[in-house]
Amino acid sequence: EAGKLIALANKETLVVAGALVREHLRRHRGVLIPVDSEHSAILQCLVGEPVQAIEELILTASGGPFRTRPASTFASITRDEALQHPNWSMGAKITVDSATMMNKGLEVIEAHWLFDVPADRLRVLVHPQSIIHSLVTFQDGSTKAQLGVPDMKVPIQYALSYPARWPAPHERIDWAALRCLDFEPPDVEKFPALRLAYEALAHGGTAPAVLNAANEQAVALFLEERIRFIDIPRLIEAALEARSTAEPQPSLATLIETDAETRRYVRERGQELSRTAAY
Repeated sequence: EAGKLIALANKETLVVAGALVREHLRRHRGVLIPVDSEHSAILQCLVGEPVQAIEELILTASGGPFRTRPASTFASITRDEALQHPNWSMGAKITVDSATMMNKGLEVIEAHWLFDVPADRLRVLVHPQSIIHSLVTFQDGSTKAQLGVPDMKVPIQYALSYPARWPAPHERIDWAALRCLDFEPPDVEKFPALRLAYEALAHGGTAPAVLNAANEQAVALFLEERIRFIDIPRLIEAALEARSTAEPQPSLATLIETDAETRRYVRERGQELSRTAAY
């Protein structure tokens, strides 16, 4: 309401209440600067570019610790295995989100609200090295990318210095040692959480709030070792089917109520699973 520039350090605010936040920013002329590395990369690529020239935003994903693991073994994934991220050092919840690829799904929804780009022009690309943090393709076929070592100090500093760039002693890429950059499409059959995020964004209404609350509760149950890794997206999908409404712009009160109801629903379903599952 003070019309200030805000460095946004979480994605859930926009996932749950993106329409409300964007309307508030418009009314009070506030500005959000993303701290997430992927969205910071997009912002850096868009400096000096007209928004109308955007053809596609491409968010990169490491693929997590199970990128090459056969889906047939996912039922036996342990808590400790899910907490071993190949490139980033993060908290437990976001590390599990990376393992399920829900983190990237939440980032797709965040990008939609930050840059006003529809879902059909938001793409995820698996890039195991985590050197390219995101790309922007423009209408003339040109593509810009922001590259750097996987280190959150850079996007945090850029959010604080924007639009300037401050000098920093962060690690640099050794270009001579960097032999290749690999890319592959995400496997949404293997990682259904990413598909569910796109579906929630397309559905609108309370669906993104349900998605976020169900995921947080399901991940908490997994970290408590009360459900299996494969139960996380199953619980989220069940919650989306049971709790989502198509209300065009739900109020803050509705979103808070939806969050609480969804968490309760997932807890109850999770308890049923923990009683019946054979570990």
